[in-house]
Amino acid sequence: MDFLQIGLNHRSAPLEVREKVYLDKKKKEKIAAILNKKDYIEEFFFLSTCNRTEFYVLADEQKKAEEIIISIIKDMTGLKKSKLLPYLYFNYEMAVIKHFYRVGAGLDSLIIGESQIINQIKDEYDFAKKMNITGCYFNQLFTEGIRVSKKVRSETSINQGAASVSYAAVELAREVFGSLSGEKVMILGAGETSELVLKNLVSYGVQGILVANRTYSNGKKLANKYGGRVINWENVADYINKVDIIIASTAAPHLVLNKESDRKILKSKKGPLFMIDIAVPRDINPEFKDISGIHLYNIDDLKEIVNKNIELRKKETDKAEKIINNQLNKYKSWLKERRCVPIIKDMRSRAKKIEKKEVARARHRLEKSNDTASEVVEDLAHRLVNKLLHQPTVSIKEMAKKQVEEEDIELVKKVLLKSG
Repeated sequence: MDFLQIGLNHRSAPLEVREKVYLDKKKKEKIAAILNKKDYIEEFFFLSTCNRTEFYVLADEQKKAEEIIISIIKDMTGLKKSKLLPYLYFNYEMAVIKHFYRVGAGLDSLIIGESQIINQIKDEYDFAKKMNITGCYFNQLFTEGIRVSKKVRSETSINQGAASVSYAAVELAREVFGSLSGEKVMILGAGETSELVLKNLVSYGVQGILVANRTYSNGKKLANKYGGRVINWENVADYINKVDIIIASTAAPHLVLNKESDRKILKSKKGPLFMIDIAVPRDINPEFKDISGIHLYNIDDLKEIVNKNIELRKKETDKAEKIINNQLNKYKSWLKERRCVPIIKDMRSRAKKIEKKEVARARHRLEKSNDTASEVVEDLAHRLVNKLLHQPTVSIKEMAKKQVEEEDIELVKKVLLKSG
């Protein structure tokens, strides 16, 4: 079986391509149904965030697995294969494991060291277990990946400072307004990213907070937690002209602010309106940025802030890479042990059959013959030893007849005689 990973991220593909490949729950379920029917695919899982969509596969036939994944991505984007391939990156075998560790540690994120990714990985693991699409190899990978992430963050300072997209969004707002104290903000969406944005906004003195979410109770819960006010989703347009900042981070599969009526309201806005769309797919019509007084930024516009953080975190990445390489070696050792599991199972199964047969024979002798118990036990032990050692003895003699390396003989000796 071979490891394979195919994906695209903020470095390899523009936002308009990434948002087409973003996987919501329905898409994951649909793709899982397709991959489950492929006999050559043993295990798989997805990792889809605002900055990346990746497919991880364990397959008997790597080439076929690669072709089906590319075909799935091609159908989602509507791009020809020749246009799509430049956006994709591929990893094979142990490079897959290392890439996953680096992603979990935040080394492959838009903002190096950001901690949000590990929660996203945990969510993907929960989904994979519910869908029963992973087995022992990828379950172990998730477990180790989460452990690596914690180790990197506890033993380095890689997550100090701006460590998430939500923090970067607030930093961008501060650069525009100078001080956020007294500014009025409307948050669209009540998910984890929205809460992180609110948390950072409150820390900078924002007081006028409005939260709008399709599920009113979730919006109310978030608003109450940070001293804000919840509004009905249907009334969002009524508040556009009453705020200074709009931050959109919903999970909607389509544009949320897109109507002609929204455009008219924005045109009538007095004073500047700062809008950050950190959703993938996007929430706000990108054409709205052309309206006078509207400052609209999307997730890719955060790269300038990212670059500032890179310099602060570079010193810690080397430490993180060493931790990852050490953990990678542990996974390699685990894989080697897994290779022996079928052999051990077969060996134990064979020994059990011999044991069962010889014990039955000994019991029969005890019941039907005149032999003493001592004689029966001695004969049982003798027959067990002979039968259990027969095949290894034959194999060693065959090896001796061939020109085998001295190291091979020593390895056999180590395996068979170590306990003695």
